[in-house]
Amino acid sequence: MASDLEAITPPSPRFWDWRGHRVAWVREGSDQAGQAVVLIHGFGANLRHWRHNLPVLAEVAEVFAIDLLGFGASDKPPSRLAGEPHVEGSERYGFDLWADLVADFIDARVNPHPDRRPVHLVGNSIGGVVALAAAKRLCQREDPPQQVVLIDCAQRSLDEKRVKELPLFQRLSRPFLKRVVRERWLTTSLFRYLARPAFIRQVLKVAYPSGANVDDELVALLYEPSTDQGAPESFRGFVNLFSDLLAPELLADSQVPVRMIWGGQDPWEPPKEARRWAASFSAIKELRVLEGLGHCPHDEAPERVNPILLEWLKPN
Repeated sequence: MASDLEAITPPSPRFWDWRGHRVAWVREGSDQAGQAVVLIHGFGANLRHWRHNLPVLAEVAEVFAIDLLGFGASDKPPSRLAGEPHVEGSERYGFDLWADLVADFIDARVNPHPDRRPVHLVGNSIGGVVALAAAKRLCQREDPPQQVVLIDCAQRSLDEKRVKELPLFQRLSRPFLKRVVRERWLTTSLFRYLARPAFIRQVLKVAYPSGANVDDELVALLYEPSTDQGAPESFRGFVNLFSDLLAPELLADSQVPVRMIWGGQDPWEPPKEARRWAASFSAIKELRVLEGLGHCPHDEAPERVNPILLEWLKPN
């Protein structure tokens, strides 16, 4: 296994300085295209997770993919939790931070000129919540995106605002859990245990129920960034997000059209909830549930997802 992983050659990203941190990004397609697409990965992933989508979407748009701070080849600064003193260079990981990053990236790299072109935001898992929050910021800057596409958007069932939905045991044990996951030694040890190629492959078997595209390249692109010294810090920050943004509250006041793609066998984000969102929020214009697919259908079955994205990228 080790030799197979080492044989994978990662792409060479560009880097952009943001608030004193290096942020990795890539682009494909012509800068003369009449529209742009920004791809936002999920938790534990990175821009390379769009490996099967970037070249296809680049046929109709200039396509950008970004590594959120704390992931991929981007910097991984120390985490600072609520109540902890400020340490130079540390960050409060969360959706506000990542939404600011994406909105600023669009201003600086995607649409830096006065003649603004349409921008489409596409996010998988927590990247979906980031996309919705970034769209809200862009609207506040009077520069709304053309649309947001959610692919198996994170539902964040452990957030404080959803505590009443949890089983009794989880509600009772919650105060203890919230105390212990603040301990850096514990989250670092847990991260190192989880971030092993063999364990990653086991998780992928659950996330990709068809088994398609679970290959050495996928394991490697998820594993390699986890070996960075600061990699446990974004994990610590994320597992302590007990009170942060939820997709429904962003969808409720969205000024931007939203379309959703969902794996019918997503083991973590039930399509039933996606259907409820589609019935509840006027911003959602369409939902496509793809049976047989899991949490990352864009990578598991790009031959099914890419045509939908291309359809939604056609000018009105």
